[in-house]
Amino acid sequence: MALEKSYSDVPGTTIFDADMLRKGYHLNQCCMSLMKAENRERFAADERAYLDEWKMTEEQKEAVLARDYNRMIWSGGNVYFLSKLFSSDGKSFQYAAGSMTGMTQEEYAQMMINGGRSIEGNRYKGEADNG
Repeated sequence: MALEKSYSDVPGTTIFDADMLRKGYHLNQCCMSLMKAENRERFAADERAYLDEWKMTEEQKEAVLARDYNRMIWSGGNVYFLSKLFSSDGKSFQYAAGSMTGMTQEEYAQMMINGGRSIEGNRYKGEADNG
């Protein structure tokens, strides 16, 4: 049984902790395997067959096939491990971050140039708004 976590009430945030580490272990290891050229080639040749070699859940495999990075994160993926996947696809970190926020790469870049997201709505639910 998972312990009560004081940090579990941050809106819009999936915390990568020990529980998520265990949940996403095989997904993250699969992504790390893409650091080797021969694995990237095998993955590109038949993604589903490559994923079936790993002890991932069906949900995780479907998220990878759909390149749904948010779903991968919710199912235990760590963005730094997932970066091996989007890099294998020839996509940048900026591209992936944009897709996770519902923006194009260009919109995401402009938001970051303009100072990033507002903190509004991104505080702990129990935290007082101190300006």
